Amino acid sequence: MRATEVLSTEHRAIERVLRILTTAAAGLDQGQDIPPATFERLVDFLRNFADRCHHGKEETLLFPALVRKGISKEGGPVGVMLEDHEAGRRYIRGLSEAVEAYKRNEPGARDAIARNARGYADVLTRHIFKEDHVLFRMADQVLTPAEQEELVSGFERIEDEEIGAGVHESYHRMIGELEKEFGLQEKATEPAEH
Repeated sequence: MRATEVLSTEHRAIERVLRILTTAAAGLDQGQDIPPATFERLVDFLRNFADRCHHGKEETLLFPALVRKGISKEGGPVGVMLEDHEAGRRYIRGLSEAVEAYKRNEPGARDAIARNARGYADVLTRHIFKEDHVLFRMADQVLTPAEQEELVSGFERIEDEEIGAGVHESYHRMIGELEKEFGLQEKATEPAEH
């Protein structure tokens, strides 16, 4: 598997969490009582899986490899991706602070959660599209199979160091549980009758 495929696969999990996050935020907007623990679980995933692990792989290994291959950082595609990561981190901080305020029943906390959740989802949705359709295609053109393989090995080290063994699987279970809770699980398609 190419390094870009590993990252793209992780994007699918992140997109599932963004869907849960925006659904939960919409619930708050509609006056539903969404437990603070739900948002805490989402923040944990976004901080540890999406940012520390996934973005860590990109910032520590992929982006420097692309810069070495001549893909511009300053004012170029790598720089844009780094700016998106920083914007995402600001929204995660805002979301985390709003969740703490929500737990204390502070006025405006629900709105702050919804605003930060939507902002984060917007930034990350556009970011994922740019990576999947522009940056990763560029990477596949300039990186040799051996370089891709080396990146994949590095990704595995980062995953072990940043989130630990078995945590990946527990996050996937959490995603499934929350999708079920919010009625977002994928519908199995029935074969068409002939």
